[in-house]
Amino acid sequence: MASSLASVVCGIGSFLPPRIVANGDPPLSELDTTAEWIRSRTGIERRRWVDPGTSTGDLAVEAGRAALRSAGDPVVDLVVLTTTTPDHHSPGTAPWVAARLGLGTVPAFDIAAACSGFTYGLAVGDAWIRSGSADCVLVLAAETLSTITDPADRGTAVVFADGAGAAVLRSGGSEEPGAVQAVCLGSDGTQKDLAVVNAGGSRRPDPEGAAELADRCLQMRGPDMFAHAVRRMTEVSRLLLERLEWPVDSVGAFIGHQANQRILDKVADLVGVPAASRFANIREVGNTSSASIPLVMDDLIKTGAVPCGSRTLLTAFGGGAVWGAVGLTWPDIKPTP
Repeated sequence: MASSLASVVCGIGSFLPPRIVANGDPPLSELDTTAEWIRSRTGIERRRWVDPGTSTGDLAVEAGRAALRSAGDPVVDLVVLTTTTPDHHSPGTAPWVAARLGLGTVPAFDIAAACSGFTYGLAVGDAWIRSGSADCVLVLAAETLSTITDPADRGTAVVFADGAGAAVLRSGGSEEPGAVQAVCLGSDGTQKDLAVVNAGGSRRPDPEGAAELADRCLQMRGPDMFAHAVRRMTEVSRLLLERLEWPVDSVGAFIGHQANQRILDKVADLVGVPAASRFANIREVGNTSSASIPLVMDDLIKTGAVPCGSRTLLTAFGGGAVWGAVGLTWPDIKPTP
């Protein structure tokens, strides 16, 4: 098959805040739970949280800097930042991040697609490149979920974490390693209450901060989220494989959004992904929402665990409800110091 215009992943980077919170550490140790209960229900043993004064934009800058260095510091035409925890309701965080990275006056904007944000960000970057509107796109995914989590809520406090990941896309050919082959996205707004911050938006303004803490923090319907995540990630993964005509046993790397180890295992089992092709880091970093997939990718680049050119399936589900899958070939990226 002749090569055609495609977006090619040519750089990967990540950043985790230095503060480590294990299951048995405060404030988690003060909840009605145990370290073993958290591990058995979520697969998480520790996670990273930011210290006061560190923002989502700060993490995005570090991850973006690492990704650009990985890509050889190319000229960037567009910056896309996906996050649930922007630095401000307004303005967007992406322009400030682009400025701090020294990228000048390039277009830059935020995407709010919850835990599916990285798949949505890749879709946007891919579309700009395929349309000829950009030759190089920086896709950032950064979250400080600890800043919108109620430390007394066992259903969220033990799960959510902070971190950032980034990918650089450049214009190239569809036969190159790293080429994005297909994208599938979806949403169902009737499930908007699966995971929601009730107060502080235009539907329920809270200018005086009078709302209860629980309403100012992320609330999640855990069992329902589990069921919908398994269903939609399975469906969109199967759809993507069918569209690409990839037999599931040809997939060399399966990276799902690191929401819960049981969700990852269930989806992989239902799709039929071989055990050797499943990759995760949730045990060490927790659920970092949109940042989770690029964080795993950067880990794999550093260890060389996935051969260049391997068929790769990325899939995610998040509040909204939104979901997505991306098929690409594993990029030819060398670890950077």
